[in-house]
Amino acid sequence: MLRHGKLSIVTFILSASRSTDIPAFYADWLLERLKAGYSVWMNPFNQERYRVSFADTRMIVFWSKNPKPMLERLDEVESLGFRQYYFQFTLNDYVAEGLEPNVPPVAERIDTFKRLADRIGKERVIWRFDPLMLTEKISIDALLERVGNIGQQLKGYTEKLVFSFIDIAAYRKVQKNLAGLGVREFSPDDQIQFAQGLAELNQDLRLELATCGELADLSAYGVKHNKCVDDELMMRLFHDDAGLMDFIGAEYDMFNGWQIKKSKKDKGQRKSCGCIVSKDIGMYNTCRHFCVYCYANTSKECVLKNVGRHNDESESLIG
Repeated sequence: MLRHGKLSIVTFILSASRSTDIPAFYADWLLERLKAGYSVWMNPFNQERYRVSFADTRMIVFWSKNPKPMLERLDEVESLGFRQYYFQFTLNDYVAEGLEPNVPPVAERIDTFKRLADRIGKERVIWRFDPLMLTEKISIDALLERVGNIGQQLKGYTEKLVFSFIDIAAYRKVQKNLAGLGVREFSPDDQIQFAQGLAELNQDLRLELATCGELADLSAYGVKHNKCVDDELMMRLFHDDAGLMDFIGAEYDMFNGWQIKKSKKDKGQRKSCGCIVSKDIGMYNTCRHFCVYCYANTSKECVLKNVGRHNDESESLIG
């Protein structure tokens, strides 16, 4: 739920965060904010500052490429009463190309993934290979090989793989950052070829497959449209929470079990996004992974300037 007052928001579902990697870089700050019961978020379009209250928060969705720092703080998060959460864990392999220069090695990230799944359950750690990119050196077959290699190592530690195809034309900053690197978008035929290959891999991996924010219909290859902030997953995992079930519109039917009667789609996201409403407390230009293709960072210089303004004790991510 988002209830707006004068420059204030009360939220049932907290997103941390689409805009930056809070678990990797700002875990201590988040803990301080959870203790305080609120944070301050700045609208990137008009710079208005909002007080985001966690008084009614029943659910946290974490997004990260390296949740190891947060993994080490989950006991404290739960002790504060925030026991209902899951992770969107992006685990790519663009090491040879240097496209994700500040993420840990693949083997270390796989180890973190396994530790996290052991700690909270495989159903609460969603694997993302996101975004998928093609270059002169990265073919569809090469991508499938990388996905298959990671997937084999994650067997038994996740139930779902989410992926998306890189959007370059829609983001001027991405065009600028990728200039000269030969990265290109997937054509419709490329998307089908990848989905076909993934379906073959999945005969062994046996994962639920889904795309994030894609219009393409790949259902013929066993690929669904995803909800990253997912009412159906919340219903499955946390149906004992009557308040959360009421908010997401879930009801129990004696013949059909739990059902979502009316989904609260987030109208602030893209039309092709299936997420339900939540409040994201991250801020652009604060992620220190420095991924070359990043949608959320304008430049490394801008990020470093903002990082210099960060304080774990401050109300806002940028102090």
